[in-house]
Amino acid sequence: MKKTKWILLFVIIFVLFLGCLAVLDYYSLLPKKAYSNEDFGISTYQSSKDYDQDGIDDQTDLLMGAREYVAKKPKYKSKYYASGYPDDEYGVCTDVVAQAFLHAGYDLRELVDEDIRAHPEEYEISVVDKNIDFRRVKNLMVFFERNAQKLSVDKSQIDQWQGGDIVIFPHHIAIVSSKRNKQGVSYIIHHGGQPVYEEDALARYEIIGHYRWK
Repeated sequence: MKKTKWILLFVIIFVLFLGCLAVLDYYSLLPKKAYSNEDFGISTYQSSKDYDQDGIDDQTDLLMGAREYVAKKPKYKSKYYASGYPDDEYGVCTDVVAQAFLHAGYDLRELVDEDIRAHPEEYEISVVDKNIDFRRVKNLMVFFERNAQKLSVDKSQIDQWQGGDIVIFPHHIAIVSSKRNKQGVSYIIHHGGQPVYEEDALARYEIIGHYRWK
């Protein structure tokens, strides 16, 4: 009887251990080797445009801007800001994209507002507010559908994904990372309250849009 209890206890502890490993792996808290385009023979895309004339192409600027923003480790909270852009320690997923665009010289707040006012029928917004409209995923989906290059939503087509791309999920948005997992699937840079901001999480969500800024 004692032996049976010890075996049962061991099985329970082992199952709990596996469960903990699964949770840690899900939230990218376990060490994992990241790969790059070169590991899969994929040429790294560079934009022909350098909008802010800083010597760095737009695509690379977007990637760098997203990384620079999440390096500040913003806490997750949805708030309204009179200036549009968060000016404290908080942020949401759309702020990763907005800050990436700012880094490349683009004011997404102004761009989205201009597009909404020019094409209100596309956005179906009852009250237009430039300080919050660009921080809503559904509005960014419309904006990028209209103003960016549409790309494959199939994550297994690894050569179609590049760092600096924008990827949209239901109620969530991210910048595609230049890092890849061992299958070549791209990491994403995002903010949903998770502990690691740049992670192997593309397969975690349903992909409904994949874009490249023109």
